[in-house]
Amino acid sequence: MGIFEKALISGDELLEYIPQRAPFVMVDSYYGRRELSSFTGLTVNEGNVLADDNLFSESGIIEHMAQSAAVSAGVDFIARGCPVPKGFIGAVSKLKIQMLPEVGKKLNTTITEIQKFQGISLVSAKVECDDLLVAEGELKIFLQENE
Repeated sequence: MGIFEKALISGDELLEYIPQRAPFVMVDSYYGRRELSSFTGLTVNEGNVLADDNLFSESGIIEHMAQSAAVSAGVDFIARGCPVPKGFIGAVSKLKIQMLPEVGKKLNTTITEIQKFQGISLVSAKVECDDLLVAEGELKIFLQENE
């Protein structure tokens, strides 16, 4: 069975792990973690605020990458008994968008931790749809941990 076949967390339960709320939730499935990578998904629904002309936009893809990283962090924080922090994108680099997926398509995303230091994380993100590369890049994320 492949990693993207059965979600461990999905739907409204996912909202426990991220600070975003509708209509700005851009991740709907968490498939787990292997070593330094975590796996998420999103089915781009009709009416998605970041879709236009039946395509998921570039900004939607970037937001999906960021929220995928947020889910991973949220799972880690809750596992340690800590509240989920707010995160902020500090930088996006090495971004290559190969295609814009159509509304109705399922995105499968791999987030890999490159480096973490004092509330700053550098992650790589790879988004695929129907086994085709949608986008890849790196995000620097700042976490505002609750005191």
